Amino acid sequence: MDFNVKKLASDAGVFFTRAVQFTEEKLGQAEKTELDAHFENLLSRADSTKNWTEKILRQTEVLLQPNPSARIEEFLYEKLDRKIPSRITNGELLGQYMIDAASEFGPGTPYGSTLIKVGEAQRRLGAADRDFIQSSMINFLTPLRNFLEGDWKTISKERRLLENRRLDLDACKARLKKAKAAEAKAAATPDFQETRPRNYVLSASASAAEQELRLAQTEFDRQAEVTRLLLEGISSTHTNHLRCLHEFVEAQSTYYAQCYQYTLDLQKLLGSSNREMYPSAFVGNTDSPAPPSGISPSAATIPVVPSLTGPGTPTPSSVGFTEVSPPSSGTRKARVLYDYDAADSSELELFADELITVYSLPGMDSDWLMGEKGNKKGKVPVTYLELLN
Repeated sequence: MDFNVKKLASDAGVFFTRAVQFTEEKLGQAEKTELDAHFENLLSRADSTKNWTEKILRQTEVLLQPNPSARIEEFLYEKLDRKIPSRITNGELLGQYMIDAASEFGPGTPYGSTLIKVGEAQRRLGAADRDFIQSSMINFLTPLRNFLEGDWKTISKERRLLENRRLDLDACKARLKKAKAAEAKAAATPDFQETRPRNYVLSASASAAEQELRLAQTEFDRQAEVTRLLLEGISSTHTNHLRCLHEFVEAQSTYYAQCYQYTLDLQKLLGSSNREMYPSAFVGNTDSPAPPSGISPSAATIPVVPSLTGPGTPTPSSVGFTEVSPPSSGTRKARVLYDYDAADSSELELFADELITVYSLPGMDSDWLMGEKGNKKGKVPVTYLELLN
């Protein structure tokens, strides 16, 4: 192997000089060239950007993939430059289990048919989760990772080079200072014949130190300018990350909107199925039979008030439901399961977990009951209630 001994010795000498300069600065025995305030602010801003980008990247990865083992596996595949295998989401796996269970229990049974409906909904939720993860990885995580593995590495390399140039510059300043001090001391001594050669040597040494200083200053200024331009590019990085953040929020909003719509459709589908299988569990009368076995007591029937006819008695055709007084008997308490926004003034707005009084009136649709809370009353959907007594 061919070694360049001169280059090796030169590099070792430079390294030793920098190490001595660095040590003396730490001990307070040497002066240090300080950067201007604007440059220091750029350095601080860049460090802060790098640190917070790392934290946001890592926590977003935890949000998208809570399983640490799966994250480690994906990291290894990425480092080995291999394609990450497709992984089924938890929602899709749950949906598949439900559908498989329905096949065994019998898809024609109430439980089996419901398992199929819920399983299909869970598979759709899992697919939406997969789309959200892929979109976030491409549009949000990838740009952050590219900054850390690309731009930041370049900035760090140039900063280290700038620090070396500064150490070289300060070492040259120290050598020049010593050379001038020795030259001044020699000039103050008597001009004996034997001191003249030594004075010439000291003068040449000072001139050489000045030349080295000018060269070191030029290299330092050039490297400082390169590093400054890279640091000022952090503003463009912030702009790019801002755009990526908007795309992440948009993907997240789409994902949660899909999840809400899927679960809402499932809720309506299950509500209509329950009314078809157990009609007496939602609308009943005083002679209605007890709820079928397995049905919660909260689904017990509500007596229907007999139609009152006679002189002066209003009928549903002549007066709105909200104008009819509640019956003296047959009212019940109900707990609201979900929030409900009233479509018009004839309906009552509901909030989850609040208690209201409900009753049935002649002529009402089987999907609705009359509800009262405080001094307000109006129609309420049966599927949003849990009857308590």
